[in-house]
Amino acid sequence: MKRIVSALAGVSALCLATAAQAEISGGTVKIGVLTDMSGVYSDITGKGSIVATQMAVDDCLKAECAGMKIEVVSADHQNKPDVGSTIAREWIDRQGVDVLADMSNASLQLAIPPLLKEKNRVGLFPGGTARLTGDACQPDHIVQWMWDTYVQVAGVANYLTKPGTKWFLVTADYALGHQLEADAKTLVTAKGGTYVGSVRHAFPAVDLSSQLLTAQGSGADYIALANAGGDTVAGIKTARDFGIGQDKQKLVAFFLTAMDVKSVGLAAAQGTVLTEGFYWNLDDRTRAFSERFKAKHGAVPSAIQAGIYSSVRHYLKAVAAAKSDEAKTVITKMRELPIEDDVVRNAKLREDGRMVHDFYVFRAKQPAESKSEWDLYDLVATIPGDQAFRPLSQSTCPAIKR
Repeated sequence: MKRIVSALAGVSALCLATAAQAEISGGTVKIGVLTDMSGVYSDITGKGSIVATQMAVDDCLKAECAGMKIEVVSADHQNKPDVGSTIAREWIDRQGVDVLADMSNASLQLAIPPLLKEKNRVGLFPGGTARLTGDACQPDHIVQWMWDTYVQVAGVANYLTKPGTKWFLVTADYALGHQLEADAKTLVTAKGGTYVGSVRHAFPAVDLSSQLLTAQGSGADYIALANAGGDTVAGIKTARDFGIGQDKQKLVAFFLTAMDVKSVGLAAAQGTVLTEGFYWNLDDRTRAFSERFKAKHGAVPSAIQAGIYSSVRHYLKAVAAAKSDEAKTVITKMRELPIEDDVVRNAKLREDGRMVHDFYVFRAKQPAESKSEWDLYDLVATIPGDQAFRPLSQSTCPAIKR
């Protein structure tokens, strides 16, 4: 009798193990990297996003994901929400893609979450509009990892604004720029500063001369570029041509990356104040990760690319721990597991889908201070995550308010 019971117990255990394995749909975890391969964000996303994803897969297969089958597919969203949405739907319906990564375009970011909810899939957004964890949140289906429009403004605005400080914005006329501008108004005013005004430009920008001359004439203490990518690079170059940032008026970039500074050169970018959630030269671990990435991609990782690595790595850890790729199950496990990698520090995933971690204020170096090709920033301040990101108590996420 005991032998029969033992045999039945063994069969039951085998069945449970088989059932757990079967919870990985199709037996393979499929990751879709929806990125910008040829547009204004291609340097900070693009091929580097694919490299970062594959690095996360390879690292997990050597550890928690040993024995799992993981596949990566990629496509160019062309910065068009209709194109990106069509690709995402085809991936999910016909190719069985479980999770989407990157999607670094504000319009696309607002188009994709309803699809992820409808299809019960996961979205890993390395950054983007703060609405992803605000009024457009889907905390059972999406996470926002590295940055958002609020923290990009809050880090530098809170650091620089004193009572009476005047700000003027040069804003990209689309969702990302609009959100940066809205957050800047709120944060500058809350610190006792004065929001003088703003002028908008088309996306992508062709010539920012008129806008920057208007900003210069505003009398503001800080002229902030509320844009990204090639638009920010063009803004910095034009600002230097007009002498902005070389006297009492200071130049601020709400979304400036190491790739942008490298492109424009320290001679033009020097002194520009910015915030980032990642920089390759922060500590031994960021340097080690960046060297591995650079060996594969030829450049150090942007904050977005580093965030893609970190979010995909943590997602895969959660799938392995949960033995399932069902969206809500994995998201729940992502909140439970400690976030530990070479990219982020003091990180945790909140219930609204926002991952909070240490954030940084930098100043672009003077050319003579730079000791190597990618030695671009001086660290000005480290801001703990619970101070840098929008407090959960101020969340407009319906799930949290409920």
